[in-house]
Amino acid sequence: MGSAAQLGHVVSVHGAVVDVAFAANLLPPIHTALVVAWDRTEPLDLEVQAHVDATTVRSLALQGTAGLARGVPVHATGAPISVPVGDAILGRLLDVTGAVRDMDPPLSAETPRRGIHQPPPALVDETSATEMFETGIKVIDLLAPLAQGGKGAMFGGAGVGKTVLIMELIHAMVEKYQGISVFAGVGERSREGHELLHDMRGSGVLGQTVLVFGQMNEPPGARWRVPLTALTIAEYFRDQKHQNVLLLMDNVFRFVQAGSEVSGLLGRLPSRVGYQPTLASEVAALQERIASVAGTAVTAIQAVYVPADDFTDPAVTAISSHMDSNIMLSRALAAEGFYPAIDPLTTSSVLLDPLVVGEAHYGIAERVRETLARFRDLQDIIALLGVEELGASDRLIVTRARRLQRFLSQPFTVTEAFTGTPGRSVRRADTLAGCRAILDGEADDWAENSLYMVGTLDEARQKEFAAASVGADHGAGT
Repeated sequence: MGSAAQLGHVVSVHGAVVDVAFAANLLPPIHTALVVAWDRTEPLDLEVQAHVDATTVRSLALQGTAGLARGVPVHATGAPISVPVGDAILGRLLDVTGAVRDMDPPLSAETPRRGIHQPPPALVDETSATEMFETGIKVIDLLAPLAQGGKGAMFGGAGVGKTVLIMELIHAMVEKYQGISVFAGVGERSREGHELLHDMRGSGVLGQTVLVFGQMNEPPGARWRVPLTALTIAEYFRDQKHQNVLLLMDNVFRFVQAGSEVSGLLGRLPSRVGYQPTLASEVAALQERIASVAGTAVTAIQAVYVPADDFTDPAVTAISSHMDSNIMLSRALAAEGFYPAIDPLTTSSVLLDPLVVGEAHYGIAERVRETLARFRDLQDIIALLGVEELGASDRLIVTRARRLQRFLSQPFTVTEAFTGTPGRSVRRADTLAGCRAILDGEADDWAENSLYMVGTLDEARQKEFAAASVGADHGAGT
């Protein structure tokens, strides 16, 4: 690329879309990074999205364009946007372009950098993900086990606990998980980003974590590209350092939403339900890069907002098609106070297979599902006529299903400040043993409240005996 192609100038600005003119037939390629040479303290980075004609490119701004005028010089870098990678960024908070945003000293000029547009690993190099990734969250480990090197997503509407679940997974993994964590905050609240940074500093886990944020107060270009920034950092640790990486994204729907905004700004006609026509390929370009190679894994856990609680939304179905584990959060369960509000009947995982988790785990999970499904079928009859009108076998199913529902609730560490209840992390073996005991009738005579918001069944047993002894003492006293 010659020197004439290196320098262009702004010809029009439409919000986040900036048209830049260069010398004829010397246009920078698609995805090339451009830098606006203006007099502001904050840089303005652009990314080429289209060639409009022989002298003009249409680019997307990754920062605000307020005050940008025609004729301002623009430099073409000749390369895609690149971000810092490696050990130097552990414990740091970065934005979409890799600039440090945590008020600590800037990164060294020697810090290696890597372009955010990378091809996915070749299919022959990928290794299948069959090793379980224990979370300590009962309902996930039982019904939707996550895969080491796989992709899991939490789907739910507003206010059902997606972010709390992601935060709890971060806490749960800190002790058990030996590797690097990369957290991508995509289009979420700025307050949550500050809280996460302070929590991680306080718990001492920030040293093994990289935080990358493109929040809802930033332009659509930042929210659209920030998952690629986080993924590029994760890939470097996987490929160059051969370290396992836990990639957490909150919220992937905002990535799709930002892509829809960008698509409209670039003048593309919308497709189904107003989404961009490139929805499937954009989601695939992100998700296909998350893979395990040569025994080193990138494990992705993603929160996905479900607009208007419509699980058939095109964005939701496009994302779920790439997942190994689909964890569905239910507003009805949240309204009844069952947290985590995970729907056991619509939640699924490819790992829930007797060849992967074992016959015993699979058998218990199926019995739990059957019991809860029958209970759901009977709820209309119970609402109309009452439990007394059911047959003896159905009454027994209702008794055990209600206790299972309560046993699958769990107090979280991240909510301890609000609830006053210490968080619980439960081993998979204890979860299976507890569910088997409830299904076999061991807790039929217990108070339902004894099983609510506890860890193991032994804890529920102690709660039941304590309540029984209090009742006995009260009876003796009267």
